[in-house]
Amino acid sequence: MNLVIDIGNSGLKYAFFERNEIIISGRLDEYNEDNFKDTISISRTDRVIISSVKDIPDFILTYLTETASFVHFLSRDSKLPFEVDYRTPETLGTDRIAGICGAFKRTGGRDCLVIDAGSAITFDFFTGGRYKGGNISPGIKMRFRALNQFSASLPLIRPSYGKLPFPGDTTAGAIEAGVLTGILYEINEYIRTFKENYKDSEVFITGGDSSYIAETLNNRFMVAVPWLVQEGLNFILDYNAG
Repeated sequence: MNLVIDIGNSGLKYAFFERNEIIISGRLDEYNEDNFKDTISISRTDRVIISSVKDIPDFILTYLTETASFVHFLSRDSKLPFEVDYRTPETLGTDRIAGICGAFKRTGGRDCLVIDAGSAITFDFFTGGRYKGGNISPGIKMRFRALNQFSASLPLIRPSYGKLPFPGDTTAGAIEAGVLTGILYEINEYIRTFKENYKDSEVFITGGDSSYIAETLNNRFMVAVPWLVQEGLNFILDYNAG
């Protein structure tokens, strides 16, 4: 059995895989030694991969290395089935590579665009059998916070995710519609441009806000895969464990 752990900016996701199928998965928005061990119960037969955008807590490192039979920490030194054309690989988020690997596994290496809608929104491009890089944009919550923090009078809005006014006829409505409509237009244009240049390609969206975006945008070229990063981590684990 494989265990994948993805530590992001806003929490920890985990998934147990058996023969490439997720059998148990979940998320810890806050985690400490006790609830981590209660949630992640592993045996000596388990192989583990961990991806993190920040320093991994010592209690996680100790528990994994003492109890798992094989532990792989995703890094720029990890083996991948393709070349990476990124001029600063030391700054490349491991979650971005994992998302591309998830798409690679699903498509067999075809051209693809992977959109990860989390704390930030990342757009990653895989073409010609190579990872080409991508773009990074503020996520939904980050945009709402920025409008509040960097202005004198705009309130912090908690979006209702309902029908968006066009145009907004209140300040709260204008902020919600402005942020969410802007993101939807942004993603739609990325997809249009990518498909225009790479017609025989796939587009995936993942991340915490992927369900809302996919349902609202309803773009026929885009496939929502909420656990794409975890699928990619499982693929990388198998590829490196041999």
